[in-house]
Amino acid sequence: MINSTEAMDNMKSLIKKYAVQCGFDLVRVTGAEEFVQERDVALNRIKAGHMGGLPWFTESRVRRGADPETLLPGARSIICLGLSYLAEQAEDPTSYNKGKVARYALVKDYHRVMKRRMKALVRGLEEQLEIPLEAKWYVDDGPMLDRAAAARSGLGWFGKNTNILTSSHGSWILLGQVITNLELEPDPSLKKTCGTCVRCIDDCPTGAIVAPFVVDNARCISYQTIENKGVIPLEMRPLIGDWVFGCDICQDVCPVNRRAEPPLQPIQKVEAVKPTGKVDLAELLELTEEEFLSRFRGTSIMRAKRVGLQKNACVALGNDGDEAGVPALISALINPEPLVRGHAAWALGNIATEEAFSTLERASESEMDPYVIEEIEGALKAAGVKRPASQTS
Repeated sequence: MINSTEAMDNMKSLIKKYAVQCGFDLVRVTGAEEFVQERDVALNRIKAGHMGGLPWFTESRVRRGADPETLLPGARSIICLGLSYLAEQAEDPTSYNKGKVARYALVKDYHRVMKRRMKALVRGLEEQLEIPLEAKWYVDDGPMLDRAAAARSGLGWFGKNTNILTSSHGSWILLGQVITNLELEPDPSLKKTCGTCVRCIDDCPTGAIVAPFVVDNARCISYQTIENKGVIPLEMRPLIGDWVFGCDICQDVCPVNRRAEPPLQPIQKVEAVKPTGKVDLAELLELTEEEFLSRFRGTSIMRAKRVGLQKNACVALGNDGDEAGVPALISALINPEPLVRGHAAWALGNIATEEAFSTLERASESEMDPYVIEEIEGALKAAGVKRPASQTS
């Protein structure tokens, strides 16, 4: 091990410079001590039911991810990395019948990008340092408590929406950690906070941020449009608006993000989503499984799967309320997937044109799936209330 303070500083300086060369925007270092406070916070969230719908987020996973020594025996330091995914979005003059995706979905799947760059960083350091190097690297699909590491290293600070905020790149940052046996001088944590600002809390349409630094996962639009593989609760649907994959509202309103810098080495944009961050909802409903895979392979949108994306498209069309979306929803009523048919029925009931109502009546006579029948019956009730008197006479 390196004992000289000067030698450690030189090594850390080399690591940071090389990390930037590998494409990372931010690099900080923290020690490999256990994240005791953050572990307890995460465990309390599980006990309070705020992690509902994420069966993989278990107590054992949290305890393992809070202890770097468990992940890498002999761990001494954690190299904390930040990669900006900020990209300019073009204006879309025709936003009707369009759905929005989270900004990170406009670039190639960040898990692959981050891991390639971290692997290059570790392999390059082995060559440059010419000393034995043990390392494990993680993105957010691993057990590591990534935001805890980022905060302790001074890479950023916790926002009240639980995202990490950075002084230079705001919260448009992807986090990665390299746990290593190198003994490096830790960087100090930041003293910054969000102060009295509660914009993210006030502007969340679903009230998912139930208290500063506490998110009720089941109420988050990102959870409902990505992780929820079942039925979207009726009370949540109108609040989702036109989001079909993820949500950026709490980040869009954050004052820190107004001055966010662009990335040094931008992640390649995907062709599957327009630069506006919008997707055509009718097109999504027409996709076969093969077409879905062809269009979205290599993107984060794959996480929602085709059925999930089409289910979300139905909800977005229903919230849009434009009659132009009715034909696509009528076609979705014969989709082989009950989840898509059920949410299409809800959307038709929300739009409540004469054509929508008559289609729902016909569907009620032929539909065999109990869940879809329930959705159709509810949609007919909703449509009956909304139809003008001239249509009901």
